[in-house]
Amino acid sequence: MSAKQNNINPKNLPYRPSVGMMIVNQKHNKIFVGKRIDTKQPAWQMPQGGIDLGETPSKAVLREMKEEIGTNNGRIMAESKEWYSYDVPKNIIPRLWGGSFRGQRQKWFLIEFLGNDSEINIATENPEFIEWCWMPKQDLLNSIISFKSKLYQAVIEEFKNLLPD
Repeated sequence: MSAKQNNINPKNLPYRPSVGMMIVNQKHNKIFVGKRIDTKQPAWQMPQGGIDLGETPSKAVLREMKEEIGTNNGRIMAESKEWYSYDVPKNIIPRLWGGSFRGQRQKWFLIEFLGNDSEINIATENPEFIEWCWMPKQDLLNSIISFKSKLYQAVIEEFKNLLPD
């Protein structure tokens, strides 16, 4: 790690504009999660990704869904009222997004998955997940990487009336 990277002050860095998606499978009453490919520890998360310049969040979320899980066969049920932010741990900053961001500022979407599991293909052009599953809502917070816990709690709270039991 270079001296510059070692002296990063995250508070001086902006948040990366991005989207997050809570993809629900109404047939199974569960939420899509993927296990990150770039870490040794079990780090499960819901899909997310950056917003391209000039792209709306709703267009970005469907593009990112296709890029990350191989299909965008879904229907947007809700969009978060707020933008949510999270910081990544300081030691991870140099490895993500060229060290240019302290974390992400996200618009979240609740998406009903309309397809079949056979449509899901995480072996995409730039894979992010090594494994995936449909997870019960009550297990989600215990399975995700810790620095996203508050974010996920807030998203679950906002969408709770639309989520399966």
